[in-house]
Amino acid sequence: MNQVAELTTSVLNVLAPTLRGLLGAADRLAVVTTDTTELARSVTAAVAGRKLAADAGLTPDQIGHAGSFPLVLELAADADVAQATTAAVMNFREQHGTDPIIVVLPGQAVLAAGADLAAARTALAAFLENREAPEHHRPPVTSGAAGRMSGKVVMVTGAAQGFGLGIATELLAQDATVVLADLNIELARQQAAELAATYGHGRAVAVRVDVSDEHSQLAAVAEVVALFGGLDVFISNAGVLRADGVMTQPVADFDLVTAVNYRGYFLGVRAVAPVLAAQHAARPQVWSDIIEINSKSGLEGSKRNFAYAGSKFGGIGLTQSFALELVEYGIKVNAICPGNYLDGPLWTDPERGLFVQYLRAGKVPGATTVAEVRSFYESKVPIGRGCLPSDLAKAVYYVVDQQYETGQAVPVTGGQNMLN
Repeated sequence: MNQVAELTTSVLNVLAPTLRGLLGAADRLAVVTTDTTELARSVTAAVAGRKLAADAGLTPDQIGHAGSFPLVLELAADADVAQATTAAVMNFREQHGTDPIIVVLPGQAVLAAGADLAAARTALAAFLENREAPEHHRPPVTSGAAGRMSGKVVMVTGAAQGFGLGIATELLAQDATVVLADLNIELARQQAAELAATYGHGRAVAVRVDVSDEHSQLAAVAEVVALFGGLDVFISNAGVLRADGVMTQPVADFDLVTAVNYRGYFLGVRAVAPVLAAQHAARPQVWSDIIEINSKSGLEGSKRNFAYAGSKFGGIGLTQSFALELVEYGIKVNAICPGNYLDGPLWTDPERGLFVQYLRAGKVPGATTVAEVRSFYESKVPIGRGCLPSDLAKAVYYVVDQQYETGQAVPVTGGQNMLN
């Protein structure tokens, strides 16, 4: 990334979340999508483009979809982006009696606000290209839709399969817009396309992320900001497990588990927290959530699985510490500790699945088959079955809905783990 691109990203990572807060409803933030293509830069940098923005010389189609008066935001090199943006929006309201739909950074970017990504993209296309848009105007940003996650933009790491994909699917059914973030970007894109075909265009998108890499996490969050202006819920779900005894586990396996499960959670929070804080500063009554998908292994030790359990114990420590620090920015931080998803690929993969790993590691005394290992783990659960994504999603709804809880580790284990 060159210096100009880095500068633009740093500005947009404050500008877009601030606009998302300023242009939202009382309890729901707007979607703000960004275009930094050559078309956007050339239109807004050219004399004709600047005059178009300043004089609002728009066609009827542009007026219907992009609004009559774009907000032209000239930022000084040393400007406080959030303060300058807030002042500009307040001044626009006084002059025009309404909120802007289009915000122009001359020669750099065009941002468009809407109730959802489709509406924002329609406004953006109408402004930039003066092309015929679909026959609907931008719906207002309102609350009151049926789904429990309506209006929420949710980013889920490790979402191409397993619990992550299950959580994403459940949240989509409750009207969320979901970002599937995964290292396996091909599979994530395939899953997002299938989900979008079911739940609506723009409702599910994929971004690539290596959660153990600082720059990858920052780039993924920047991509989400460019698409939606920010997000409401960050779910740190990506995880790996390598089961072995303390005297035999390779150090490389221990380092991998620690890098993904523990370091990855930290890097994700570090990347996303400034965006969530900027949104809250613009609209303090709207809070956001960071949720770590932890494990029952974060509540008690796990024989011959110390690397995983240690990373999850550490995750709860991070959760409690992040909660204390980020509460002043309107961010709740909680962990959810599910029981075993015995039907997911983490367990059932015939080569690297936990059933196979545990069988080889001798975690289940006397077990000689995968079926015997599964039966053993089912017998440990009072409710008699493994955890399902629908069980986990209900805990997500609770954590998001509950405004008076932060720093908690919520068990969803079928009674296998009971808090004292």
